[in-house]
Amino acid sequence: MQREDVEVIEREACFSGFYKLDRLRLRHRQFAGGMGPALSRELFVRHDAVCVLPYDPQRDTVVLIEQFRVGALEKSANPWLLELVAGLIDKDEVPEEVARREAIEEANLTLTALWPITQYYPSPGGSDERVHLYVGRCDSEGAGGVHGLADEGEDIRVHVWALEDALAAVKDGRIDNAASIIALQWLALNRAEVRGLWS
Repeated sequence: MQREDVEVIEREACFSGFYKLDRLRLRHRQFAGGMGPALSRELFVRHDAVCVLPYDPQRDTVVLIEQFRVGALEKSANPWLLELVAGLIDKDEVPEEVARREAIEEANLTLTALWPITQYYPSPGGSDERVHLYVGRCDSEGAGGVHGLADEGEDIRVHVWALEDALAAVKDGRIDNAASIIALQWLALNRAEVRGLWS
């Protein structure tokens, strides 16, 4: 099936702030053939995001950031999550520019190369956000401290971990967000190739 197999009957803007919420009435072609009934669906309209895992191939370390996340407040004993450097594409920028800018803002790191991992929808049942995921080459010596933009309310602590320790944190659930899990597992699978080309 293709985009042409969906008929948008009506689209209503329900909320517009930093994010938007739209309500769509639509119908789509069904696998048995023919168009299905009209459905009502809310859509969380977000800017696309860029997430990057800073990786030091010389030391075999990754740089992770820790910050408060309101989405984890009610469902986690600790709403300060270990994550990748990340930001929204909210200006006229390409994803690679966002990755490099956010690495400086959030971790005081310069990325000397970017390796695209994938692009994916984190929650396509109700959001149109698409994530651009990268590994970024960095020098982790001296990395650490607290960073972020004060005018955006950012309070971000930087951690340098051996890759094996980060993978253990995925296994035991200390790292529990999709972008971090995907990037760390990808790096575990492709570590030899990445180190070979970046060392």
